[in-house]
Amino acid sequence: QVLLVESGGGLVQAGGSLRLSCAASGRTLGSYAMGWFRQAPGKEREFVARVDWTGGSEYYSDSVKGRFTISRDNLKNTVYLQMNGLKPEDTAVYYCAATSLVLTTTQAMDINKWDDWGLGTQVTVSS
Repeated sequence: QVLLVESGGGLVQAGGSLRLSCAASGRTLGSYAMGWFRQAPGKEREFVARVDWTGGSEYYSDSVKGRFTISRDNLKNTVYLQMNGLKPEDTAVYYCAATSLVLTTTQAMDINKWDDWGLGTQVTVSS
């Protein structure tokens, strides 16, 4: 099991930026990738981005592509989500996730393909 702890959420005005962090501990050696999901009230949890631990390949949902950047620090076992040009529709609880599976870009969007989850951090974007 991988323990994931998110941080960096908060309140920001539209057009602003936030940087989320996800610190991973436990059995991270076999993890293939880390990802970010988000869930707004009354909506299903949706995929945001993922990055491979080894190659660092990135994949984003269309809604955040060009605005968000996912990155990882292997030595610190930490994954980041740099969020620029935030919009009110980005308001959600953001969750960090880890998986031991080798996922295609399509598979990565399926929440059931991910093994471990953090408790989430709230991101609120005002108009």
